[in-house]
Amino acid sequence: MSQYQRLLLIINPALRHSQVMNHAAALAKASGASLHVCALMPSWKLLALLEEGDRKKARADYLQDHRDWLKEQAKNMRDRGLVVTTEVAWADDLQQDILDHVMEMQPDLLIKQVQHEPALKRAFFTPLDWRLLRHCPIPIYLVGEGGHAMPRKVAAAVDASSSDPQGDELNERIIKQACDLAMQCDAELHLLYACDISAAYLADMGGLTLADLTREQRRDMEKSFLKLAGRYGVSSDRRHFIQGHPVPVLSEFAHQQQVDVIVMGRVQSRGLDKLLGSTTEHILYQVPCSVLAI
Repeated sequence: MSQYQRLLLIINPALRHSQVMNHAAALAKASGASLHVCALMPSWKLLALLEEGDRKKARADYLQDHRDWLKEQAKNMRDRGLVVTTEVAWADDLQQDILDHVMEMQPDLLIKQVQHEPALKRAFFTPLDWRLLRHCPIPIYLVGEGGHAMPRKVAAAVDASSSDPQGDELNERIIKQACDLAMQCDAELHLLYACDISAAYLADMGGLTLADLTREQRRDMEKSFLKLAGRYGVSSDRRHFIQGHPVPVLSEFAHQQQVDVIVMGRVQSRGLDKLLGSTTEHILYQVPCSVLAI
């Protein structure tokens, strides 16, 4: 049985040429899951300038236009054999409305297009995608601007330095999700570990620089990674142990290898990390592909 039975796609109806619908349809087709497409529209502030009667008519006409468009999109997907339902609604609080739909529907996966925000804005306001990564209780499939709708190459990004049970469990969930996705889509599965030795050991080495760290430490981390890859039968040519900070390593790997989906974990952010954003959150703005956050 597929890991996905019910998919929830949240779209911005103003972006009618987005590829997110094609990605969601391809995933639903591959997994045999039903797909609910929800078009949530932020309140139209310009309507406040109109008289009440004109405002009500404008709201109704605007809503109906998007319903007609989405109805046609759903018909095209049903013609391809998909089970599709649709919904168009106003959203006063986009984050809460999305989370409410997740709680009500209990889908296996939330799908949404990556919403790019400039760095200056991110310094003062937490992006919607970051907030969903922190608060959504189910896996999130954030669709980037590139990559094939039906993934051909899936990369599972793990942290082999983790020695606690919670980290091991997250690694296993990441690999399982990536394996199942690759199998459903008949895609290549790659396993990647961005080994940031300085971050892992600097505090325990009395402030030593990266050049002072021993080969034994790197060898231990690589050994842990290879053991993890072997446990899941990942072939040697698809195991990638790369030294460096995770964000640039994952970004360069995704570009060079033409990855379609990176499967990553997301952890609860605290303190300064919560303000600056996690690796998974920053990756959204660095890679052209989609990100499946577990």
